[in-house]
Amino acid sequence: QVQLVESGGGSVQAGGSLRLSCAAAGYASRMNSMGWFRQAPGKEREGVAIIYDGDGSTLYADDVKGRFTISQDNAKNTVYLQMNSLQTEDTAMYYCVARPYGFSKTRALSEANFGYWGQGTQVTVSS
Repeated sequence: QVQLVESGGGSVQAGGSLRLSCAAAGYASRMNSMGWFRQAPGKEREGVAIIYDGDGSTLYADDVKGRFTISQDNAKNTVYLQMNSLQTEDTAMYYCVARPYGFSKTRALSEANFGYWGQGTQVTVSS
């Protein structure tokens, strides 16, 4: 019954910005953490950024540090990803992820740490 509702994807030129949003809708309980993964054509899926409910701490992939910022509204189970200085290499399908309390306490950019996945939103960066 939990659905991750995403918005904000689209097409942008290199150097531009986009902001992604994701909310855990339906009958979702408060989440331990939420974040984003992505998969580019011909590439493996990789973690992008995660934010934790308890302390607001974050994890970022090395190739997005300094360009992407993740934030949250804990009461609404909502997460945002501000993406600046976008590069063609950022072109990918972006997936929202969420982890309910009691699922895991491991903090890492790993698919196994998250129980809910969104349908994905496409981000295309052209040059």
